[in-house]
Amino acid sequence: MTLPRKLFAELLGTALLLTIVIGSGVMAERLCGGNMAVALLANALATVGGLYVLIEVFGPVSGAHFNPAVSAVMAWRGELTRGALLTYVVAQLIGAVLGAWLAHAMFDMSLLQFSTKVRGGAGQWIAEGVATFGLLLVILRAPPTRVAAMVAAYIGAAYWFTASTSFANPAAVVGRLFSDSFAGIAPASAPGFIVSEFIGAALAVGAHRLLSSPGTAGRKASLHPPDPAHHV
Repeated sequence: MTLPRKLFAELLGTALLLTIVIGSGVMAERLCGGNMAVALLANALATVGGLYVLIEVFGPVSGAHFNPAVSAVMAWRGELTRGALLTYVVAQLIGAVLGAWLAHAMFDMSLLQFSTKVRGGAGQWIAEGVATFGLLLVILRAPPTRVAAMVAAYIGAAYWFTASTSFANPAAVVGRLFSDSFAGIAPASAPGFIVSEFIGAALAVGAHRLLSSPGTAGRKASLHPPDPAHHV
């Protein structure tokens, strides 16, 4: 696959992911009559299903990162060049913002808005570190044919066991700060989340190396198993 195709896949996949997260949050908030537990459950279920499908669809093209922390780890492992890493991140960030705007358009909301939902404090930052640590560890260690399902399942679980409801993705943080909705995050809260996510990703790399036998820690990790058809 050429780099432009990979970048388009990352932009489109990230946009659709944020549309799913934000759109399902808006729908859940409108239908659940103030019951936050039911709203979170609906938001989580939509994210799990959507994330699984997006990884399967875009994985053969770009690896289906949709996440600067994932791309950074893959670059550190030598699976992306530094130049490709930068363009991947730019595509992901643009896609995240476009996804937020698309969700707003579908629900007749103002396109340009900023979240007022404050998410801060040590507990939230630790939660984001834990969420991203687990996500990267799953990506690095899951059997290639089961990565999509395991990543989606982990994120669904992390919606509930983390205090932050598991953003686990700097691009998702950026997209969600542009949405004053159920899934939003106030701009002032974003830096703490992003720093915590990258720390969690770095710790996952270290844990993966400690858990791996000599010579296996550097094995290629991917969000989609290799398909021989793409190498013909």
